[in-house]
Amino acid sequence: MTTTGAPRTRRYFDLLRLFVRYGRTDLVSSAGFDEFDIDDEAAVDDAAATALADDLESMGPTYVKLGQLLSTRFDLLPQPYTEALARLQDSVEPFPFDQVRETVETELGAQLRHLFTRFDETPLASASIGQVHRAVTRSGRDVVVKVQRPGIRDVAREDMRALEKLAAMADSYTGAGRKYGFAQLLAQFRRSLAGELDYVREARNLQKFGKLTEDYPHIVVPQPISDYTTARVLTMERVEGRKVTDISPVGLTELDTGPLVEELFACYLRMILDLGVLHADPHPGNLLLTSDGRIALLDLGMVATVPPRVQDKIVKLLLAISDGDGEETAQVLASMGHPLEDYDAAKFREDVSHLVSESMAMGSDLQTGSVLLELSRLSGVHGLRPPAEMAMVGKALLNLDQATVHLDPTFSPTDAIRDNVSSIMRSGLAVSPGGVMAAALEAKEFAAQLPRRANRILDALSDGELTVRVNAFDENRLLTVLQRLANRLTMGVVLASIVVGAALMMQVPTRSTVFGYPAIAMVFFLLAALGGAVLVVWIVATDRKIARRAALTERRRTGP
Repeated sequence: MTTTGAPRTRRYFDLLRLFVRYGRTDLVSSAGFDEFDIDDEAAVDDAAATALADDLESMGPTYVKLGQLLSTRFDLLPQPYTEALARLQDSVEPFPFDQVRETVETELGAQLRHLFTRFDETPLASASIGQVHRAVTRSGRDVVVKVQRPGIRDVAREDMRALEKLAAMADSYTGAGRKYGFAQLLAQFRRSLAGELDYVREARNLQKFGKLTEDYPHIVVPQPISDYTTARVLTMERVEGRKVTDISPVGLTELDTGPLVEELFACYLRMILDLGVLHADPHPGNLLLTSDGRIALLDLGMVATVPPRVQDKIVKLLLAISDGDGEETAQVLASMGHPLEDYDAAKFREDVSHLVSESMAMGSDLQTGSVLLELSRLSGVHGLRPPAEMAMVGKALLNLDQATVHLDPTFSPTDAIRDNVSSIMRSGLAVSPGGVMAAALEAKEFAAQLPRRANRILDALSDGELTVRVNAFDENRLLTVLQRLANRLTMGVVLASIVVGAALMMQVPTRSTVFGYPAIAMVFFLLAALGGAVLVVWIVATDRKIARRAALTERRRTGP
């Protein structure tokens, strides 16, 4: 699909309208805590948050996905906005079956009747990226086929180009952009969206989660059919069951959901905090209760990786929260985040301690995911940018809390964390065979090089040639700053001398006058004025250039 100039102009117009309507300066800054914010009319208007979600939904699939990502950034947006964006419905009208047939036959290289004995024309579900049809293969396997919406990749590509240009402008010319790094946020979103548009990657995710859940008999992950899967068509096993949210409390009384909930929570904790794999969207709608009493995990297009350093920090954070240790919680959070210019460590520790103590007062009603999200929001309020993975883990645990509480209202996530954290820590202390080999090679190199390096140090010390260099500051940058300061001072002195000289010449009688004043004096006054204007413009331009360069260097240093 080729995007013409008119649709592209329309896309920029829609974005401009969105920024004019919602881009007010207090939207991000109002993401803070307000103890008097209960039913307060001065609080952020829920209607405005709902309107933002509706506008994003009307702008197309890219903006729906962007809104879903922003719903996890509790350090950026106020709670009404994150809640409204989290409710974005990724459901649209299905596209015609003729397009479904054409996509499947083109991708799989054969006619539909040669691939399947049955292929339902009415989809089971339809979303902005693709839709799902029930089918039966020639070998008799009951499957579901996920078909990507035609032209969706071109639409996403054009939308990303527009968003990236606006994000770059915001980072360069606005204080909020320099503070929060919209380009970095958009880069994270681009990776997530690209992953959802690649069904081969989703098939690999299904296989990975299938292996990760092999030790959990009550959890099942439908596996892909590799011969029937491409980048735009995903065929997987069909799992019979009902959504967890569709089961009434009365229906749950007939089921023994205790073992299911405990196993599901333990599995997710192990995947996040031990294996570093995160199902970013485990909301109750993606969990099926099968007819044989198991829980099926669906929709694995959004899978993130949790780095080992973040895994260890989140384990320590969960332990500190479960122990009610607010000081330790604040310390772990500070070590995870990136402090901004307005970061107030003392106030941050005080508010975190208060939040943790209030959370512990909830007892068994405490939801770990909600506490992590509140901590992420609190970090943003106090000028501490938390890692993006923390908000994703918090959102995943919150969705998991909602599913487990629906299945078993007596389930306590904090007790489950205490019961499972010992095994998680033991797994974290284990060293992989590759790690052992790498450590052995490092030790071998160290032992081989130590005598030679020690001899060089001792020889240099005995010959008086041992030097110690300390880079306390950047000398080149200091010299550049001093040179620029001297140049500006010199120009100022020269201009001041011209003004003084011109003022003295005003007293000298002459035949050449301008408006009754000596012409030579007026010429020097004019030169001084022009020189002063040039000096001011030069100072402002160079200072802005230096500020942009420093901001870019800082973003590259800190990373996304």
